Parts: sequence; structure tokens; C-alpha cells
Amino acid sequence: MIPKHRSSSWLISLALLLMVATPAFAEPQLPDFTELVDKAAPAVVNISTTRDVERRMTSSRQFGGQEVPEIFRHFFGDRFPMPHGGAPDHGEEPRRSLGSGFIFDENGYIMTNAHVVKDADKILVLLNDRRELEAELVGADEKSDVAVLKVEANNLPTLDLGESTDLKVGQWVAAIGSPFGFDHSVTSGIISAINRTLPQDVYVPFIQTDVAINPGNSGGPLFNLDGEVVGINSQILTRSGGYMGLSFAIPIDVAMDVATQLREDGYVSRGWLGVSIQPVSKDLAESFGMEQAEGALIAELEPSGPAADSGLQAGDVILEVNGQEVDHSTTLPRLVGETAPGEDVELSILRDGQNETITVEVGEWPNVGPNQSAGDPLRLGIAVQPLSDMEKRRLGIDNGVRIARVDPTGHAAAAGIRPGDVLVSIGQQPIESPEQLKEMLTNLPDDQTLPVLLNREGRAYFVAMRLGNDG
Repeated sequence: MIPKHRSSSWLISLALLLMVATPAFAEPQLPDFTELVDKAAPAVVNISTTRDVERRMTSSRQFGGQEVPEIFRHFFGDRFPMPHGGAPDHGEEPRRSLGSGFIFDENGYIMTNAHVVKDADKILVLLNDRRELEAELVGADEKSDVAVLKVEANNLPTLDLGESTDLKVGQWVAAIGSPFGFDHSVTSGIISAINRTLPQDVYVPFIQTDVAINPGNSGGPLFNLDGEVVGINSQILTRSGGYMGLSFAIPIDVAMDVATQLREDGYVSRGWLGVSIQPVSKDLAESFGMEQAEGALIAELEPSGPAADSGLQAGDVILEVNGQEVDHSTTLPRLVGETAPGEDVELSILRDGQNETITVEVGEWPNVGPNQSAGDPLRLGIAVQPLSDMEKRRLGIDNGVRIARVDPTGHAAAAGIRPGDVLVSIGQQPIESPEQLKEMLTNLPDDQTLPVLLNREGRAYFVAMRLGNDG
């Protein structure tokens, strides 16, 4: 028989031994990213761009220059002008920016952010082996912020692509990029949330992480622990211009769908309903007899759009799209945008307190595809697309066409015009349609300077544009 005091000591010793030996009490191990980095780094690239802009102080303030960053900003949207101390207000000034990207096809195809290469006159790609190659822009889609580049090289290292639909909140991820120009910097963290919708970016279900991302990381890959790309780092939430704990990545499934369309068609096709929507507030939900605030409230319809043709009405609340819940109004554009034009979708709606189901044949969001551009690129260096009645009402204008592409060497670019501007009039003649614009340009004499009225983000602005017959 063991004495009582010895029994107690023996039990304590045994308990301590079990605590040391039992894996359940072992300290958790943090992930080791060394193998991931060794394998992935060769396919991650640094991207630098230059853009020659007219040095004119008024244009700098109105058309770019050193803009005040917004809370939600593309984190390399700022330009960095080269110093020109004492130079006159006119002339050309190179502006440079840096970003990241990765090779996804061994024949030289590279993915990055659209905002990294926006308006670039020259794009250079620095490979991991220190080769510097000039890249061609295959295509860019601003709505998803995805761009595809092509360099003349073969047998390049590539990255493995994962499935962003398999991601879970809390899992580890890592980023490789070039923050502030420091090539192949590695940062890590966890996924904070998935399917985040950001203001003005309603077509992307962003991956939110706490991975440290800074200017220059734009377009770089986000990896899971298996070394697979699950996202493209795109945005940060910041009040200072630098990392503040929130970063957002484009899911790789979304990015690859966009990249495929850009390579095959040169543009991205999206579904379109032709409705103007607003959130359902708590008070509105109560007035509609809803138990909770959810869905997208139709405020206005395009008269000839798919929604109007299918019988949807202003005041309807869209609750589901093909069985997928519309938990907030910002969810609807993404669900519809993912639908191929021409396909039918079943919309579950609330109308006059009753639930109904309406089938709508989805239309195509106005894009600039091979047969959708108009205008005279040899004359102005632009391609345009028509404006819907809703867009005109939103901008407070009666007429105009939206500028979809600008030739950086053309007359329009020299005047400070850029994609997204609305061309309202030329020489006091209103622009009603792409066809009318083309006819007008045909009849205008050469070697003439005319006032051009633009609408940029709801603001009117005049520029002088010189016409010519030399392109």
C-alpha cells in the first residue's frame, strides 16, 4: 500500500507527464511559407508603366494629377509625376506607376489589375530572373479590375490556380508582390470574410483578408497554404494611403472567367436587367410588410430593357435570383452579371405584399465589343457606345455618348479626354448617338479647333480639340 502523501505526489507527477506527452496540450504550430515562396516566386512579376500626359495645371486638377484618395481606393491609383522644377505649364510629363502580376500561361500571358495598366503608354514586366520585357495589353475590364498582358517569351514558370469557392473564413493565406517597389515581398494573414461587396465594385465578391498590402502589391497573387492562387490583390481600406488592416482580393474564379473572355473576345460580356435599384431600409421593409430588411428595391426601369419587357415594375422587391438569396441590393448586380446574356433567370419578387416568380431573359450589359464601337478612330482616336435613358437622367443630360476607348496617340487623348467620359457636344452640336457622331465627323472640315463639352462623373467640362486628317 502506497502512503497517502506518496500517492498524491505520484498522481501529480503522472498528470504532469501526461500534459507534456499529450498532443492535445501541445502548442499550435504557425504555418511555414518557405516552400510556397520557393515554388511560387519565379512566376510573380513586377510591372511598371509610364504615361505621357500634357503638363497643364488646369487639366491636372480636373483630369487626374495628385488626387485626394478616397476611403475605398485602388491602392495604386495615384500618379507619381516626375519632378520638372520650374518647367512651363505646357508640354509632356511622364508619369510612372508600379504594380505586380503573375504568369498564368507559359507562353507569356500575365494577369494583373486593370488599374495598374490604365492609360499606360508603355508597360514593362520585370521577371524573377531579372529579364525586363515590354508587354502588350491584351485586354482590361474595369468593372472587375482584371487585365491580361502578353510578353514575347516561352516556357515561362506559371502558378497553380486554386478554387476560390472553397475558401473559408479563418484560413491562412499569403501574398507576394512589390510594395513600394520592393520585389517579391511576402506577407501573410487570414481570410477575414468572403463575398464582400464594395462601393462602386458590385460585380466582384471580394475576399477580405488582414494580409499586409501596400502600393505596388496591386495585381499580385494571393495564395492558400497549398501554394495555389486563390485571388488577385486589388484594394485596401485606408484613410492614410497605406495598409490599415483591411485588404481585398478578386477571387481567382472570377478573374479567370474575365481573363478567358478578354483573350478570346477582347471584352467581357455581362448580364443586364435594365433596372435602377436601391437598398431596402428597415422602414421600407416595414411599409412593405416584410419581416426583415433584405432584397433589392426596383426604383426605375429602362423602358426597353429586359426587366420592363418581362413585366417587372417599379416598387417590386427582388428577393432571389435562380434561388440565390439577394440579401442586399448590392448582391443583385453580381448575380445578374454572372448570367450569360440570352439566358433566362427566375426572379422571386415581393409585389403588393405577395410573393411572385417572374422569368426574365437577361440582356447584355452595353459593352464595346467587335461590333459595338462607333466613331472615327482615325479622326479623334476614340470608340464610343450609346447612353441609356437612365444614364442620361442620372447624369442630368439630354444627350451624349460614352467614350469607351481612347487612342493614346490621338486627338482626343491630346485634349485630355479619357475612357468613361461622356461626349455631350462638339462645336455646340449635340451628340445624340454613335451613328450621328460618325456622320458629324465625316462632315467637319480638317485642321480645325472646336470646343468639346464633356460630362465626367456628373460634372460638365469644356476642352478644346483640334481636328486633323493625320490620325
